Amino acid sequence: MTVVVGTAGHIDHGKTTLLRALTGIDADRLPEERRRGMTIDIGYAHLTLDDGTVIDFVDVPGHDRLVGNMLVGAGEIDAAMLVVAADDGPRAQTLEHLGLLDALSIGPGVVVVTKVDAVEPERIVSVVAAITDLLAPTSLAGSPVVAASGLTGHGLAAIRTALAGLAARVAAANGGVVAPTRPGAVAIDRVFAVKGRGTVVTGTLRGGPISRGDTLRVVPGDRTVRVREVQVHGLSVERADGGRTALNIAGATADEVHRGDVLTADPTIQATSRALATFGSAIADRAHARFHAGTAATEAQVGRSGRDALVLPDGTTAGVVRLASPVALASGDRFVLRRGAGLHPIGGTILDVHPPRGVSRRRQTPDRVGALAAAVAAGGHAAVATRDLHGAADGRLADDVREIGLATVMEAVVADAALTAVRATVSRSIRRVVSLRRDEAVAAAAGLIDELVADGRLVRDGDRLRLPGSPASRVDPVLAAAMDRLEAVLAVPAPPSLSAAAQAVGCPPAGVRSLERAGRIVVLEPELAYAMSTYRDLAARALAMATRAPLTPAAFRDATGTSRRYVMAILEDLDRRGILRRTPSGHLPGPKAPIAAAP
Repeated sequence: MTVVVGTAGHIDHGKTTLLRALTGIDADRLPEERRRGMTIDIGYAHLTLDDGTVIDFVDVPGHDRLVGNMLVGAGEIDAAMLVVAADDGPRAQTLEHLGLLDALSIGPGVVVVTKVDAVEPERIVSVVAAITDLLAPTSLAGSPVVAASGLTGHGLAAIRTALAGLAARVAAANGGVVAPTRPGAVAIDRVFAVKGRGTVVTGTLRGGPISRGDTLRVVPGDRTVRVREVQVHGLSVERADGGRTALNIAGATADEVHRGDVLTADPTIQATSRALATFGSAIADRAHARFHAGTAATEAQVGRSGRDALVLPDGTTAGVVRLASPVALASGDRFVLRRGAGLHPIGGTILDVHPPRGVSRRRQTPDRVGALAAAVAAGGHAAVATRDLHGAADGRLADDVREIGLATVMEAVVADAALTAVRATVSRSIRRVVSLRRDEAVAAAAGLIDELVADGRLVRDGDRLRLPGSPASRVDPVLAAAMDRLEAVLAVPAPPSLSAAAQAVGCPPAGVRSLERAGRIVVLEPELAYAMSTYRDLAARALAMATRAPLTPAAFRDATGTSRRYVMAILEDLDRRGILRRTPSGHLPGPKAPIAAAP
């Protein structure tokens, strides 16, 4: 088990000296840091306890001008080690760091009173008492306090014991050591190039393992990279399971990935510049702040007016955070808003990385958002309940790349709209009550109509729909049978030419036009057509493959068992409609791909 512990405390209180004494590693990695004796950027060290537990330390700067760098380290830690010098006692950055840890809800912690060799015992007692009082109203309340000296070694054994207890509390808070339920993700905190090796990134690994050869997305952005090598504590490994991790990647230069980016195969982590969130305390509408999440930071404005002015049933404040630049986020992520000197930081939790827009905001009620918040708190990032509740608020639920589904709460509303508008455009009816793009509405309408026909609420006559009991349309039964036969012939991955198939089943041009007009077949080229159900399946497979890695025609050909002629026609059609986007390395999801497309 690996536990990531972040240091915190005022400048020159001995954080780096203490880590050097505990681990034998100098966390000041920059020449300027060693020359000045002051931590400027985050540093790293590690310690293996007697029971095999590994403590990965993230050493953060204590200077007031470097709080942003401190939050880069604090954004990806499991627990904290607050360091206070016995001669100085709690100072400005002690209080600020404590406030930031509290805003992030970092609970498990250890407090170390350092430099005890430089003061009288009475001073140590008074500093411990002051610290205990400071911790009481925060998330670190009850943390053990240990007196130590990084110079003499006094108290180091007690610190190791306290760290073992801290690791046990982290494991208990996570429900014990269990198999991760989501793919691994590394929030990048360092990027550099190694001559002859290429780009290397470091960060804290969350979720499942990452292995050599994995293909990962860079979020934000649409770039994918391949993992050439994985290192943990300077040693090459086949895979990393958690904690501090270094990845040598192919597919991006050191100038093309940045601190704050996330490398992951997890589809729930998405780039967004607008998120629905809860806040740890009240905050005004249009308040400006610096937003910190993971290792990313950007300017933000809080929206708490109109339907975004939410007070949930439990009294929690919620609203929308608008970001100056996209950040990789998932539901359940913690964040901090820093509002300037003298103002207490505000913590919060991301509920929805794509909150409702348009008419869907009418259903963004305190009760629904409160249920969503409860589901996020109980089920983490990807719980089914969270997706369902998001659908209840938004009216949409993209469970599968093959179709846009509708949330259960909306099915009755849309079904009534479809039934009353059966002789009009069903997709237009859907768009009146659900916030969907036109192509998404068409896909949702097609699936809904199939369900209505299956349960008998609509009757399909050829390319027409009617209500049960209404007169059947006058469709030539011979023509209708020929159309059915042609649709069946085209329901294969490699269909025959359209004219030959139509001639073989006796379907005249009027029947072909009716099939296309009704959306039962899709014609990609004059002689290439698919049954719509087959084309949806092939398009879904292409999008799923492109989500995992750049999709090449050869890979799609092998996956479908067809030939280049068929796959190129499909890929070109998906490119043209914006579902895919062609790049030099292959096809990637395009701007009109379903938002929740996942492998």
